[in-house]
Formats: sequence, C-alpha cells, structure tokens
Amino acid sequence: MREVISTPDAPSSPFYSQGVKSGGFIHISGLVGVDVNTGRPAGPTIQEQTRQALANCRAVLAAADATLDDVVEVGILLSDPADFAGMNEEYRSWFPSDPPARYAAKLGAVIPDVLISIRMTAYVGEGRSDS
Repeated sequence: MREVISTPDAPSSPFYSQGVKSGGFIHISGLVGVDVNTGRPAGPTIQEQTRQALANCRAVLAAADATLDDVVEVGILLSDPADFAGMNEEYRSWFPSDPPARYAAKLGAVIPDVLISIRMTAYVGEGRSDS
C-alpha cells in the first residue's frame, strides 16, 4: 500500500510527492531550505538553509504522524561541498545523540540560491521504539 503525504508547511511541486508512506516506511523527498511563507531560501548561509530544510522535512514527517526520532536515514546534497562543516554545525543540533545513518554528496542540479537538499527515510512500523 502506498500513501502520498503532503502538507502546506513544506515546499511542494507537481513533479514529486513531499513524502510517501509504504508499509512501515516514510520516504521524504529531497527538500530544500526554502521558507514556504516567502517562497525564498531561508537565508544566504548553509546553516540557515540547513535549518529550514530540516524543518521542512520535520513538517512532512508530522503530516505522516512521525517525528525526527523515527528517522533511520538522511541524505544530504550540497551545492558546494565546502559547506559540509557549516551544514554539520546546524545538523548536530537536530540529531544530538544516536543520529540516523547518513550520506552526503554534491547536488547535481543547479538551483539558484539553493545550497542544500535533504531527504529522509523514517520507520514507523512494527518494532518502533514507542509501539
């Protein structure tokens, strides 16, 4: 079974679903650091855009009745790999202990003013820690 997850609290596009729940997994599309209230990047720094991208992912998780504690994997795409340390500076505050598995790579698409895209997979099925 496949359930599309959507919320007005995160960026959206007709080209992808914000999230899809299948079985016990929730797959969150790569979301950028755009503030949905302004339609613009949250700021010029990697820290500001990382914070907003993570908030956007959290909003989609909430729409699927999940939290960051349910996240098992995070994928990070950076437009400039030199931003890795700055991204980690903000990221660490969102996952202060026992962080999920993670990968980081260079963002292939050139999107003006966008520094980061973050995708997530969460697990809310059998064996979940709060079940």
